[in-house]
Amino acid sequence: MAGLLFASAFSTASGQDKEIIKKKGYTLTFINEEKSFDAALKTRMIETFFKVYPELMKEYNEKTNREVTFVIDTAYKGVAATGGDRVSYSPEWFKKHPEDIDVVTHEVMHIVQAYGDGGGPWWVTEGIADYVRYKFGVDNEGAKWSLPAYKEGQKYDNGYRITARFLAWIEQSKPSIVKTLDKNMRAHTYTDEIWKSHTGKTLDELWAAYVQNPVLK
Repeated sequence: MAGLLFASAFSTASGQDKEIIKKKGYTLTFINEEKSFDAALKTRMIETFFKVYPELMKEYNEKTNREVTFVIDTAYKGVAATGGDRVSYSPEWFKKHPEDIDVVTHEVMHIVQAYGDGGGPWWVTEGIADYVRYKFGVDNEGAKWSLPAYKEGQKYDNGYRITARFLAWIEQSKPSIVKTLDKNMRAHTYTDEIWKSHTGKTLDELWAAYVQNPVLK
């Protein structure tokens, strides 16, 4: 019976649609403030959560919260943003990019990360989240999302996909660098020395080697 999905839906006093879905020990509360939001997309977001979130929790942080809230937030003008165990998504973004389902994967990784203030560099945080999207995403191809080829002028601290590709390159020869970084960021023990202790090279030395041969196998 543990594999069954239980859902209850209702409207709040403010007119929001609210649905609570429980499955295999996880709970997703889905609040929709946009009446015209596509029902099929909502279903796909829910399915993506229940697929990737348990995987990320198992891989990176088994102590992460099992109760998460998604909000289709009409007041939010970005793409998506995570605070604590709550993710706000822009309905306008999804109207223009309905195929970009792995925004969910990136954002729920931020919940798993749980670095808090002072965990470490922002670019490590976002680079790990995009690396996770690259590894665990359910349909990056459908969203035409990929890690960009190296171009002159890039730097490891650009964050997001540029950092993610650098991490993927390091993982080819030094597996678990991402897990090591993630663990230390969460424990607030990150230092630049981690790169050398894990790989034998400093961060700048790694980047120089990457620039010379940035091939992903």
